Amino acid sequence: MRRSLSASQVLSVRNRTLPVSEEWRGCLGDEIAREGVVFFWGGSGNGKSSAVMSFAKMLTAYGKVLYVSREEKYALSFQNTVARFRMTECGARFQACDDATMEQLVERLGRQKSPDFVVIDSVQVMAMTYRDFLDLKQRFPRKLFVLVSQVDGKQPAGRPARRMMYDADLKIWVEGHTAFSKGRFIGDPGNVVIWQEGADRYWKGDRQ
Repeated sequence: MRRSLSASQVLSVRNRTLPVSEEWRGCLGDEIAREGVVFFWGGSGNGKSSAVMSFAKMLTAYGKVLYVSREEKYALSFQNTVARFRMTECGARFQACDDATMEQLVERLGRQKSPDFVVIDSVQVMAMTYRDFLDLKQRFPRKLFVLVSQVDGKQPAGRPARRMMYDADLKIWVEGHTAFSKGRFIGDPGNVVIWQEGADRYWKGDRQ
């Protein structure tokens, strides 16, 4: 156990942060931690994939992003999302893979010049356990992991995913093409619209 700190010493500790883009500021505020865990969850058809890709594009301004697309793989839906957010503009700062196992991911992240940010979509298809989650955080404390979860009702599907959500620094619920901050970083008004037309249609009651 390390020595305890006074209040002034706690405030003097320097944390690594990154500025939040204008698109996400209303949801998350001006800055977020550069390391730790971001947890996205939301029902199918609500814009979760778009929200995650938008967030990933923001991260490419500050380092390399690896998007582990286990759920959609390279299907047309994933390609359309990549195209819609013009991810080609990011060059080599955005990379995607569709078949990595947890063991392969750990090995890759242990290499020199490995990605700074990792998106895992989804934790269920990745068969990610809570122990895997703790292991990633312990092995790679200076990386930011973006975890994407399927849902059961309005909760992450499965006990491991729910435990991951509770431990995450940033919790982002996506509903009606709108992302809502439920974690430690909340902007004003605390949400951001991902797709205006879809959000208008959803929140005005036409939820087809």
